[in-house]
Amino acid sequence: MHVHILGICGTFMGGVAAIARAAGHRVTGSDTNVYPPMSTQLQALGIELTEGFDAAQLDPAPDVVIVGNVLTRGRPVIETLLERSIPYTSGPEWMSREVLRDRWVLAVAGTHGKTTTTSILAWILEYANLAPGFLIGGVPENFDTSARLGGAPFFVIEADEYDTAFFDKRAKFVHYRPRTLVLNNLEFDHADIYPDLAAIQRQFHHLVRIVPGSGRIVHNANDPRLDQVLTMGCWTPLESFSSAGTAVATWSLNLPEGGDFSAFDVLHAGQTIGTVAWQMSGAHNAENALAAIAAAHHAGVPTGTAIEALTQFKGIRRRMELRGVAADIKVYDDFAHHPTAIATTLDGLRRKVGTERIVAVLEPRSATMRLGVHATTLAPSLAQADEVWLFAPPDLGWDAAGVVQQLGDRGHLAGDVDTLVTDLSQRLRPRDHVLIMSNGGFGGVHGKLLTALEARA
Repeated sequence: MHVHILGICGTFMGGVAAIARAAGHRVTGSDTNVYPPMSTQLQALGIELTEGFDAAQLDPAPDVVIVGNVLTRGRPVIETLLERSIPYTSGPEWMSREVLRDRWVLAVAGTHGKTTTTSILAWILEYANLAPGFLIGGVPENFDTSARLGGAPFFVIEADEYDTAFFDKRAKFVHYRPRTLVLNNLEFDHADIYPDLAAIQRQFHHLVRIVPGSGRIVHNANDPRLDQVLTMGCWTPLESFSSAGTAVATWSLNLPEGGDFSAFDVLHAGQTIGTVAWQMSGAHNAENALAAIAAAHHAGVPTGTAIEALTQFKGIRRRMELRGVAADIKVYDDFAHHPTAIATTLDGLRRKVGTERIVAVLEPRSATMRLGVHATTLAPSLAQADEVWLFAPPDLGWDAAGVVQQLGDRGHLAGDVDTLVTDLSQRLRPRDHVLIMSNGGFGGVHGKLLTALEARA
């Protein structure tokens, strides 16, 4: 079968492409603004790519077209698709029908930590010799790919609440029908899709409603917004997790005083099960680990095996990924683009580097950020950075100068990437840690900054 994918270079749709190829289909696709790691991953799979969304790519007609949620009415390829009655579906629906129908689905949902938790969970199952399939919104270093078909019965999937397609406005995750569900946390996000928090909570409850009674829901014990979702009705056994000693949770931890969460004891029902010692740090990653351990336990993986797996977990690209060192300055890449994620990422780095300087560089690129929804909470989220550089292109949509003003002498504003790199490279000092945060390519700022620093050295 010839499967053509519109919007193929997004992390989700690129994963669908990889799985469709592994299932034996001929796969082609199209997109705009192509950049690694997804573009290189698709090329390695031998998938033919077309730049843009012109109608000619539908000649000859594929057997089915999978439509990504970036596509809207008015695009030539969409109008031709509808006029010619070519069969089409969404990525989540195709996954549900062709891949997930007969699998034990372990889904990870929440505003933050989905990619990391999904990656950890997939690795735990892999370490336990269960050969899971998975579809992740990033590239875990343990697998070096974002998706694979895997073997029955287990399939681990990152469960996004963004809408499905122009013809299906339900959240993507309602298509996945999980048996094991992780609910990491819940905050207002996707302001381009949802009017308020209550609308997102309703979508999460739609997900809760389809988990079977023999399944398991693993949820964050410290999130009152998730509590509100569960009180709408829940028909599935619950387990909870928490990194805070004050919360009563099924899964918790003990942290050595002053620790950075790179080592901690795992507790189940208050009893110490074992000790995690891994290369990750930060309270948020410790909670991601607890959630993954609990979900894997439901799938039959002994907790001791899960803890052993964490010692070999290598992390995820673009999640506190060290991109390079130049002039004794470390440059990191991170996907954080919400104030809560920014704050927790900075906290994790601060615990790791102590009093050494942290320089945060932020591109407010997500739809919610570009709408200015987080303008009042952005400056406080950057409290742990010694300096902050905020990228504010002319089309940002709100005045970022107010955020910089709140930061005082720590704050700097840049309107283009090249100016940012020039000014920043001149101010950096040896032993600085530069944390670059964006959910996009950020104009290649990481490589440009390292090149400028190498020239300075």
